[in-house]
Amino acid sequence: MPDLGRSVTTAEEADRTPPRDTRAPAGAAAAAEQLHTVFEQLGHDLRRAESVVAALVRDRTPDDGRVRVETVDGPVAQARRILELETGARHTFQAFLTGLNTITPVPQTLSAAPDASGNDRRAPSGVTYQLLVDRDFLAEPAAVAALEERVRRGEQVRVTDSPLLKLAVADGDIAMVQLGPDRAVLLRQPLTMLVTELFAAVWRHSRPYLREVAELTPVDRQILQLMLSGLTDAATANQLGTSPRTVQRRLRALMDLASVTSRLQLGWYAMRNNWI
Repeated sequence: MPDLGRSVTTAEEADRTPPRDTRAPAGAAAAAEQLHTVFEQLGHDLRRAESVVAALVRDRTPDDGRVRVETVDGPVAQARRILELETGARHTFQAFLTGLNTITPVPQTLSAAPDASGNDRRAPSGVTYQLLVDRDFLAEPAAVAALEERVRRGEQVRVTDSPLLKLAVADGDIAMVQLGPDRAVLLRQPLTMLVTELFAAVWRHSRPYLREVAELTPVDRQILQLMLSGLTDAATANQLGTSPRTVQRRLRALMDLASVTSRLQLGWYAMRNNWI
């Protein structure tokens, strides 16, 4: 048998292996130091954020002790707060108006008439109104008539197909956001920045309500707007005080005017040609 030679022991192999340099390169040490600094800053920011959240839970911020978050419970209290926001606005009043109005009925929500106490519900002249409504709101009784009143007064009204939550903002300084049927929160600066950013984002992706179009009558514009918002012919007829057959006839006439054969094509044509 050939001589394979003496086997090398583990200890001898270790002796022959050159020692490994365990010192970190200078660049790595600098990077580690920078990483340590970053983690320290992140920890500081996290603790500060936790402090702010804890303060908000107590309805106070640590800066000056001013109340910036206030809960508003019950439909009556919420309706009163919305009225205070609108009548107290000096520059702008913005609102999301959605369906299932558990705070106030639509005619009262959007009416310019005095309330039960004789107080004028409108903000002072010169206030810019921006009202955004969703499909559920348009399906509520008297919604179309109430919106027509707002449009006649020169207020900006737009429509979105996505469901909205109820909110109102006065002058970008104070806002109310509904959390549920029986509870809302009242926010003050700087927290209102979150609400105004949300409003601006949805407003940009909405469409005008009843754009003035020479080819269309006011009733045709209403029917087209409600159709595009997903209302049935029966619901549209109920809003306009007419019959479903009349709605169908006028939609047929609009399809002929647009030279299309389906309501889907009519909606596309209306969007493409600024009918809405």
